[in-house]
Amino acid sequence: MQTVEHQADAGPKDTRAFLALALGSVGVVYGDIGTSPLYAFREALKPIGVDGITRVEVIGLISLMIWSLTIIVTLKYVLFLLRADNDGEGGTLSLLALLSKTANGHGPILMVLGLIGAALFLGDSMITPALSVLSAVEGLKLVAPDLADFIVPISLAILIGLFAVQSHGTGAVARFFGPITALWFIVMAAGGIYHIFDDVGIFAAFNPWYAASFMLREGFLGIVVLGAVFLTVTGAEALYADLGHFGRKPIQLAWFALVFPALVLNYLGQGALVLHNPEAMSDPFFLMFPSWALLPIVILATFATIIASQAVITGAFSLVRQAIHLGFLPRMRILFTSETQTGQIYLPSVNTLLLVGVLVLVLVFGSSEALATAYGISVTGAMVVTTIMAFEFVRKNWGWSLLTALVVLMPLLALELVFLGANLLKIQDGGYIPVLFAFAITIVMWTWRRGTAILFAKTRRDDIPLDAFIEMIEKKGEHGPAAVAGTAIFLTSDPTRAPAALMHNLKHNHVLHERNIILTIRTLGRPRVTEGERFAVEELSSRFSRVEIRFGFMETQNVSKTLATLRRGGLKFDIMSTSFYLGRRKLVAAAGMGMPHWQDRLYIAMAETAADPSDYFRLPANRVIELGSHVVI
Repeated sequence: MQTVEHQADAGPKDTRAFLALALGSVGVVYGDIGTSPLYAFREALKPIGVDGITRVEVIGLISLMIWSLTIIVTLKYVLFLLRADNDGEGGTLSLLALLSKTANGHGPILMVLGLIGAALFLGDSMITPALSVLSAVEGLKLVAPDLADFIVPISLAILIGLFAVQSHGTGAVARFFGPITALWFIVMAAGGIYHIFDDVGIFAAFNPWYAASFMLREGFLGIVVLGAVFLTVTGAEALYADLGHFGRKPIQLAWFALVFPALVLNYLGQGALVLHNPEAMSDPFFLMFPSWALLPIVILATFATIIASQAVITGAFSLVRQAIHLGFLPRMRILFTSETQTGQIYLPSVNTLLLVGVLVLVLVFGSSEALATAYGISVTGAMVVTTIMAFEFVRKNWGWSLLTALVVLMPLLALELVFLGANLLKIQDGGYIPVLFAFAITIVMWTWRRGTAILFAKTRRDDIPLDAFIEMIEKKGEHGPAAVAGTAIFLTSDPTRAPAALMHNLKHNHVLHERNIILTIRTLGRPRVTEGERFAVEELSSRFSRVEIRFGFMETQNVSKTLATLRRGGLKFDIMSTSFYLGRRKLVAAAGMGMPHWQDRLYIAMAETAADPSDYFRLPANRVIELGSHVVI
């Protein structure tokens, strides 16, 4: 995925660059929602098509789909939420970071909501590749029925190949994502236009009364159908999550100029086809095309689903990196697959977890029809969380009154809760899988956040105040510890306390460097930090300085590079005679000292598998010294 700075959103001067951003967003932002026509209408027909389907029911279904796209995607996401940004960035964790500054006592509630939303998004990242690729490859059954038994093996091969290339980056082919997906939307629109005139009565679906009357007439069955209708809007969260990559206006242009019309035309065409030929309800998407075009359409659909899956995987990588920087997950190994694009990242552990999950889903469910029952819960849950957090955003950041916020957002929340309820009916049919996965991820993130806070508070109680330590050293003068040449940089999370590594070095080696820098790395609640506010330097004495380096949660935390800037800014030290001291804690669980014992064990396990700080912060490997200690939590 190509990462593009969000300043393009402010009104691009270059029309070609603006259109390039819009085209790029088609592949990355709309890949997921663009593959929904493969299965959404087919799955919505099944609950009501057992004993045949009436004309009014088909029109009502298409009306539900069109108005779901209009209300949830167009009104909520494209026109409203894309404006609720954190310095140009969107997404659940970005919004949480912004709201945490003005939480006013209900920060824990917002935090839990944010964690749930992020966990649900990761659950969606596991289901989307499996469902999308399966639904595309299943088109082969119409081309060559003898290949039906090979659908699952072919899908597995495609998915394994997709995850295998992640470590090499996608920059070389990412430039084709937008054009290929744009072609996909054009082909879908053409197929829809071709069949709309099979029965022009399908245009009645633009009347919302058909959607409302369908729900009133069908009763409980209508609620069941809503679970499938919701498949038309899956992928909408990507609009918000990828805001920082392309900017609001290019995303909006792509939606109104291409994506929305293509989706509506295709669903209208599928509806008209079924009205004209009810037997087509078995697979209305692929049956829209003549037999000679089926194989090219299946190939194009497979490419479109691969691109959609790639966008979801990249979004998962980006979300996990945000979670790490915001303190919700331990440090993980992050590799950069491009020398020029900082958004081209690869997290081996996340990639492996997603691959295993996707393969298990394909093997267990075996078809897109079966897997569709597990889809939707994670997406609807994430949407509900986003709407609740948006309520807080418009109140605190836009200054909306309580009444205005309720009038605007309560109808959206009510609609999404209805969709959530409809999807919860699929719990026993596989819907429990994303729920369990999201629950596990939420527990992991909450445990890391809480355990880190407990550990910080405990070590803070035991550590010596830094000012008192420096005063004691200064008083001793020549009778103090021996001075050695060079500079020592001590990394610490609490700049007001003497770092444990400093105290251990003094205790065991009985020396103190000529120059000592107490370094704290701080992640701010916004995506990027200007170079002018990148660091703050405070001289504490002739031998001690306190330095704070600040990063945004979307930035690479390259400490070595920032220290080089610090040297140019006047901080005196020679990197070749500088040592970096890190404290490495050996954590020991003890009953009744903080979290439940199982949670202590989970926290310790995560801490032990965390990436080495010298690698994570890009410290010079041959200049790092680690000093250990035991801490009981």
